[in-house]
Amino acid sequence: MKYKVLRTEKEHQSALQEAEALVALDPTPGSNEAERLELLTLLIEDYEKRAFPFESLDPLEVIEFRMAEQGLRQKDLVSMIGSRSRVSEVLSGKRPLTVQMIRALSVGLGISADSLIGAEPQKSTTSNLPDTPEIDWKQFPYGEMERRGWFNGIRVTGDSNEERLQSFIQQVLPKERAEVLFRRRFHGLDIDEKSYYSTLAWTARVLIRAKEQGKDLPPFEPNRITSDTLRDLARLSWLANGPRLAVEFLAKLGIVVVIEKRLRNAILDGAALLTENKRPVIGLTLRIDRVDYFWFTLMHEVVHVWRHLNDSSEAYVDRVERIASAERTPEAKENEANRLARDAFIKRAIWERSPARLSPSRENIQELADQLHIHPAIVAGRIQLETGRYNQFREFLGQDEVQKQFQETFPNEGKEK
Repeated sequence: MKYKVLRTEKEHQSALQEAEALVALDPTPGSNEAERLELLTLLIEDYEKRAFPFESLDPLEVIEFRMAEQGLRQKDLVSMIGSRSRVSEVLSGKRPLTVQMIRALSVGLGISADSLIGAEPQKSTTSNLPDTPEIDWKQFPYGEMERRGWFNGIRVTGDSNEERLQSFIQQVLPKERAEVLFRRRFHGLDIDEKSYYSTLAWTARVLIRAKEQGKDLPPFEPNRITSDTLRDLARLSWLANGPRLAVEFLAKLGIVVVIEKRLRNAILDGAALLTENKRPVIGLTLRIDRVDYFWFTLMHEVVHVWRHLNDSSEAYVDRVERIASAERTPEAKENEANRLARDAFIKRAIWERSPARLSPSRENIQELADQLHIHPAIVAGRIQLETGRYNQFREFLGQDEVQKQFQETFPNEGKEK
């Protein structure tokens, strides 16, 4: 590819695809691939600053995104930031980044130092942030929502951005005022003021699409989900078109699965929600296009539907790095979702004595996957997570194999680059 300033969205998407492919290779610093990745990153950042001037990512979100790409946990940042408590304070927005931290993170994570400058402490919470009747409609990522066609076909009485946003939100609860949706409580992630409106808009979009997709589905009956149901779902991963079949499998249970790309300021991978009619909905962003990430995220959200989702005013919103983390989270429901999701693929007793865990090798990974009728990406991903060796067995992970199964959402994926 001949590198030049990016001027169109088509050039931007092409550069993103090439950068993602290079990230997956995990190039050695100083190599030709690493130099290409750094140049592409600069070109992409330049384009996005010009195309999306009001929607740039927060530095902390940049760090968390890179951690997810590289499969890192908080303890992996100790050498760059300091103690575990200091890492936790930085990622929660309670402590600002120092110059020394920025330098270390820039080198250690391969992030432009410019992207890390300006990270200020932000108050975060898992509950609704706006606690007054006033809604700051200017905080919604209106431009991005409009480019993605989210306002198409909406009946609006006026032409202002606020009126169009109100009409968009009211599609979720047509008989209620738009403000009702702002009482939704998000669980699973710390939602700060910057990401709140993007998260709210994305979940609203998922619920709007779920209404159309769920019109002809059978009623949802919670007692139809059991441990055996999860195991049947896990076995679908064995098949090449497993992700598509999983969506159909859950639809027969009355659960709608909506694939919707995330908004720029909302770093999330999955969500479990209820419509006003108590129809369970699972939203997936496929932010990281890997087979193991897809299946663990999906199964985690299915467990939330099964065990935790009872109120349409609540939503469980998750990121891959938290879903897959072996470290315990403070939320009991998240821990339960992690445990049941892992056991659906590989029961703990089997995993503990498995040669794949005790003596990891390509042969042992494939043998366990064949034995359990699951995708080897799930076995390889678990080994990577538990050993911290993320460069091993990458050929099993199914990089770039999921988005192309959902052409309606990712129309340019799976084609020649």
